Amino acid sequence: QVQLVESGGGLGQAGGSLRLSCAASETIFSHNRMGWYRQYPGKQRELVATILSDGSPNYADSVKGRFTISRDNAKNAVYLQMSSLKPEDTAVYYCNAGDFAGGRWYEHWGQGTQVTVSP
Repeated sequence: QVQLVESGGGLGQAGGSLRLSCAASETIFSHNRMGWYRQYPGKQRELVATILSDGSPNYADSVKGRFTISRDNAKNAVYLQMSSLKPEDTAVYYCNAGDFAGGRWYEHWGQGTQVTVSP
């Protein structure tokens, strides 16, 4: 089972930038989809951005134009460049690897990294 380790979280300022990294223990090319999700206290985890093995990205409406997801297959890494940060971006961010087989998705998660954006 793939191990995912996030880094790069921390404290940012509104209008500023942060970059999250996700290091995978195996080749990410073998996974149909890589992505970032976030979770607010007491809420369900929600999609931030995903990127398919062909490089096609998908973004939540709330981050379109501000966040950019990318992947480096050679380094087995996925990144989330967050710009124009808002206080409402404060959440725990999780790296995700998704595999589609037998008509369903199998999800793998990192341990999460806290992002806090001050006004």
